[in-house]
Amino acid sequence: MGAQWKAKHKDLAANIKGRVFGKLAKEIMIAARNGADPAANARLRLVVEQARKASMPKDTLERAIKKGAGLTGEAVHFDHVIYEGFAPHRVPVMVECLTDNVNRTASEMRVLFRKGQQGTSGSVSWDFDHVGMIEAEATTAGADPEMAAIEAGAQDLEVGEEGVTLFWTDPTDLDAVSRALPAQGFTVLSAKLGYKPKNPVDPASLSAEALEEVETFLAAMDANDDVQNVFAGLAG
Repeated sequence: MGAQWKAKHKDLAANIKGRVFGKLAKEIMIAARNGADPAANARLRLVVEQARKASMPKDTLERAIKKGAGLTGEAVHFDHVIYEGFAPHRVPVMVECLTDNVNRTASEMRVLFRKGQQGTSGSVSWDFDHVGMIEAEATTAGADPEMAAIEAGAQDLEVGEEGVTLFWTDPTDLDAVSRALPAQGFTVLSAKLGYKPKNPVDPASLSAEALEEVETFLAAMDANDDVQNVFAGLAG
C-alpha cells in the first residue's frame, strides 16, 4: 500500500475507470494552464503520459488540454486543497483534492472523516515527506532497479508486485528522473508529486476486522469526485 492507497481488486478498478479519467482530466486541465504543448510543459507531459497509460480516449485527452489552456473559451478553475487526519485505528492520511467548490468539498470531507478523525492543517503532514513518486516497470532483460535509481538520480525505491518499481525522488527532480529511467531499461507508468509516510503503521499490527475498516474508509475517500489522491500511512 505504501504512500498512495489504491484499490486492490481488479474488478473494482475496472468499475472506477471513468472516475480515473475524470481525475486525470482535472490534472491535465491544470497543467495545461502553462501551455498546451507537452514538449514545452514538463508537468503536462507527465500527466499526458499517465493518461495514455490509463488508455484515456484521445478526444477526451485533447479536449482537456484545450480546455485547460483556454482554447475553448470555457473558464476552468480548480482549487487545490489538502485535508489531513486519521483513518480508523489512528492510520494517518493525507487527502489531496481538486475542486470547483471548496465549501462543498469541505462539507463532504467532514462527513467522510466521521469514520476516522479530521485534523487541522499540520496535524498529520509533519509525519509525511513531500516527494516525487514514479511507478515504472522493467522492459529490458536484466534491468536493475537499484542501479537505475542511482543512475537516474532517484533518492530511494520500493520494488512492488508484478514487476513494478516505485522510485522516490526530490520533488524538483521528478521530471528529470522520469526522463532518465527509460535509458536504464524502465518504462514510466506514472509520475506525480505525493506524500510518503515517515512512520507507517504495520498492517500486521491491526486485526483483520480493523484493517477492513481502514480499507473501507480509504475506499470511500477515493470514491469522492473531488479527491485526486489518498496517501495513507500504511506500510507494505
